[in-house]
Amino acid sequence: MSDPGDIKKRFEALAPFLDERRRRLVAASDVLAGASVEAVSEATGLASATILRGVAELEKGDDLAVDRVRKPGGGRILETEKQPGLVEALKEIIQPAIMGDPQAPLLWVSKSQRNIAEALTKLGFQVSHKLIGRLLKSLEFSLQVNRKTQEGRSHPDRDAQFEYINERIKEFQSEGQPAISVDTKKKELVGNFKNTGQELCPKGKPVQVSSHDFPTELGKVTPYGVYDITKNLGFVSVGISNDTASFAVASIRKWWETLGKKHYPDAKRLLITADCGGSNAPKTRLWKLELQRLADVMDLSITVAHHPPGTSKWNRIEHRLFAFITKNWRGRPLLTHQVVVQLIAATTTAAGLSVQCRLDESSYSAGIKIKKNTLKILNIIAAKFHGEWNYTVHPFVKDRDRV
Repeated sequence: MSDPGDIKKRFEALAPFLDERRRRLVAASDVLAGASVEAVSEATGLASATILRGVAELEKGDDLAVDRVRKPGGGRILETEKQPGLVEALKEIIQPAIMGDPQAPLLWVSKSQRNIAEALTKLGFQVSHKLIGRLLKSLEFSLQVNRKTQEGRSHPDRDAQFEYINERIKEFQSEGQPAISVDTKKKELVGNFKNTGQELCPKGKPVQVSSHDFPTELGKVTPYGVYDITKNLGFVSVGISNDTASFAVASIRKWWETLGKKHYPDAKRLLITADCGGSNAPKTRLWKLELQRLADVMDLSITVAHHPPGTSKWNRIEHRLFAFITKNWRGRPLLTHQVVVQLIAATTTAAGLSVQCRLDESSYSAGIKIKKNTLKILNIIAAKFHGEWNYTVHPFVKDRDRV
């Protein structure tokens, strides 16, 4: 078995099944069988010193435990042992940058690994950014981006308002009455502009878009969404004018004419849940005036329940409709109005969401002022609990009692 070719062939066949210890013992057995150390080293690729160590182990008898590859203490000395105080110095440097709950199992740092390595080098340690990464991981740190989670100062009745909204939804659903969630999605530039997210493309051939976000003649679009909480159906009106209360209510009216009447032919009431800002803010007089007009046209009582200030992301439309629209058109330039409409209408989910979308080319004037006294003539009844957030707009009727 001293032929180098035979040694190489046998070793390559066994190597996938051998660990470090067994590889050197197999090579050492060839030396004991008569092959030279140089020949075995060339055939196996192992260092001569490694092979000789294996020969010594075989000659004196292997006293290593079955589950060990090296003797205790074998292997590369850890940098933390070679450089005492390294871990303590690392902790001292990153301490001002620590963020998160100290009781949480995972913390993170805001300094880069290269900056940390540079700071430690100035203190006399020999480190690289890769070593810093391994040490931070062992300390259960990681580098992360900011995440929007803090809502600021919460209203003391925030949770109570959430419960109120949920109770109203259950009430309307149990009676077979429509309950919708509404809001304006953020404005989008129309044209060959970058859209966040990634989309599969041929390697090395990303979609080419404009390097500057200067608006074109197509301007921006404002998608206003209506989400049917019970039916899991979405309706989006894509406006090309101003985001006003008139536009918001016109979108709700179009939803009613397109989907609402079809699914709720016997409806007597409508529940709208909305946030406290933008075109559907409860303090916006034009919003309430337009709702009165809508109630008269639909001949329905419209109950509105607003989410408390600073909690708009809890509005159902945000995570049941808008989030999936954003995911559906990720990485795709919104080239034209028609592309925007088609991408929104193509949004679906495994839970059965379907969306209808239309382009609203009407012009809505901004800055319309409604006098305070106008609210006094509207048929609006405030709820006993936070009437500024919860109220019902009743239609004015002719020749019969109020609904």
